[in-house]
Amino acid sequence: MEPKSFKDSRVIMTHLVLPQDANAAGNLHGGVILKHIDTTGGVVAKRHSRMNVVTVSIDRMVFKQPAYIGELLTFQASLNHVGRSSMEIGVRVDAENLETGEVRHINSAYLTYVGLGKDGKAAPVPPLLLDSEVARRRHKEAELRRKLRQKERLLEVGEASVSSKKKVRDKKSFLR
Repeated sequence: MEPKSFKDSRVIMTHLVLPQDANAAGNLHGGVILKHIDTTGGVVAKRHSRMNVVTVSIDRMVFKQPAYIGELLTFQASLNHVGRSSMEIGVRVDAENLETGEVRHINSAYLTYVGLGKDGKAAPVPPLLLDSEVARRRHKEAELRRKLRQKERLLEVGEASVSSKKKVRDKKSFLR
């Protein structure tokens, strides 16, 4: 497979916050942002892999500021890292007050997707071409997040059995 640049799959999508998206106080529901983040990231993953994809994880979600009815949300997403079948995509969310023009950064998230073959199982995806300083920096940062996710998974597994203890110990030494 030929490597592809992050520039080939990046996406910008928008959503106008309407009354059905908000609570009684006029604040946007967090779930609406999550849905659009996942959709935007999924489009990037599908554009890069040209196959069906599934969301594997969403890293920590911090809502920096609220968004309100009547504001325009902009979701900017691009590919940061590619494994054999997995892809990490970063999504930035800004809210624009359409009356004043003020733009606020309200959220950022990193999502991991896996490409699926025709059989519905994980399938190889094209490598990422690290063709700019930005691409190399994002890739390096994504490698660090990947190692953190692996460590977190080990903590979730715990040490339930003697056989899993050895497996966890072996993986821990690998991650150092």
